[in-house]
Amino acid sequence: MRVISVNVGLPRPVEWNGRTVMTGIFKEPVDGTIPVRRLNLDGDRQADLSVHGGPDKAVYGYPAEHYPFWRGEYPDHDLTWAAFGENLTTEGWLEDDVYIGDRFRIGTAEVVVTQPRMPCFKLGIRFGRDDVIPKFLESGRPGFYFRVLQEGDVAAGDPMVRIAEDPHGVTVVDIVNLYLDRDEADRDLLARAVQVDALAQGWRDHFRKRLGS
Repeated sequence: MRVISVNVGLPRPVEWNGRTVMTGIFKEPVDGTIPVRRLNLDGDRQADLSVHGGPDKAVYGYPAEHYPFWRGEYPDHDLTWAAFGENLTTEGWLEDDVYIGDRFRIGTAEVVVTQPRMPCFKLGIRFGRDDVIPKFLESGRPGFYFRVLQEGDVAAGDPMVRIAEDPHGVTVVDIVNLYLDRDEADRDLLARAVQVDALAQGWRDHFRKRLGS
């Protein structure tokens, strides 16, 4: 369980469907030790803070184990680390092993898992095609966002150690399945999800409404 690559990037303008869009999805691997701050990594920024960034999306991790699948889906693309806009390309932890609310020590930083990544049109910009967006969502390979509990430093090769496991047992994939109504009848899972303090507030509100209906 470790970090394979640390990736950062600043927002830049991109022409897409006849308009100019600012996006921070184009990130590049960096060498050395990078400070992890409360809202992002040094050298990294988000373009649209209304939907990206903030404390609950301070750091985005994506498992390296998913890259062979995506290279098979898009063989004409050069899918090197950071292709999905992740800050940390990780190894050893997958979305069905990781619970929302799990705490990890990564390098000298401490983080907590808050939610899966829901793809927006900017992933389509990164791939140059819109069909990647529904495919990403349906694939069960969303990666995971972290809130930073303790600032620190991270570098490629650092261990990624789970130091506390959330007792509610709601995985990152569970949240995606609930969103897609794959577990619509599982009211127990919905009830457990709204009890996870670390789950981003928007998700908890959404699931409370589902329970109420």
